[in-house]
Amino acid sequence: MSVVRVTDAADPRLADYVSLTDVALRRRFEPEGGLYVAESEKVIRRALAAGHRPRSYLMAQRWLTDLADVVADAERDGVPVFVGEHDVIEALTGFHLHRGALAAMHRPPLPPLEEVLDGARRVLVLEDVVDHTNVGAVFRSAAALGIDAVLVTPRCADPLYRRSVRVSMGTVFQVPWTRIDPWPGGVDALRALGFTTAALALEDDSVGLDELAADPPERLALVLGTEGDGLSRRTLATVDITVRIPMLGGVDSLNVAAAGAVAAWALRVPG
Repeated sequence: MSVVRVTDAADPRLADYVSLTDVALRRRFEPEGGLYVAESEKVIRRALAAGHRPRSYLMAQRWLTDLADVVADAERDGVPVFVGEHDVIEALTGFHLHRGALAAMHRPPLPPLEEVLDGARRVLVLEDVVDHTNVGAVFRSAAALGIDAVLVTPRCADPLYRRSVRVSMGTVFQVPWTRIDPWPGGVDALRALGFTTAALALEDDSVGLDELAADPPERLALVLGTEGDGLSRRTLATVDITVRIPMLGGVDSLNVAAAGAVAAWALRVPG
């Protein structure tokens, strides 16, 4: 299939890309429809390197050159490459595509918990984190700071939502992850696999991060709570320990992504 020039934002062949700014619709549609959208050259290349399969591409003219090898592979495999002017793409997607290229990708099936945690020593669990930017930021920190896997609870935002993928800079494709369900019942499954579970929370009986880092367990799953309310009381009653990050300057807490990065650095496995 050759490159397809598009001039009409209502072209039905572009249905995968319509109204990407409507978070509620995308959260319902993407998991059930079996797709996610990758934005920017770097993210698209990381998705392809991870073995994910494209359904189609949508890009401005200049990216035919910058992504020439990707376009050649698409033509070989019969994957359509839609090319349009910026105003057409903006009318279609609902936002200015400043990074020039999108790809509608087949969503891979989620691996089982045991597979994701095989050999893992440091794991982050995201409990009901609903902001896609925070989810993406957690994955980027996880990739940079030696986290072996990320688990997300049933009500957590989708790591493969476009904004999550973009903020993660595509690292969501390299850090193993899956959903842990049920939750907090999944704590028992983590214990059965040899993990100590630690909740990051401001509890009266919590231990300091430095204290935990001085003598960490061999396998540790650190649980991060949702924005605003933090971790649920059920989770706090279920985990093995709670841990806090010592604060200065009259600040009592950090953004969940920042807190996860600090804890990941402090608890990293040496070497």
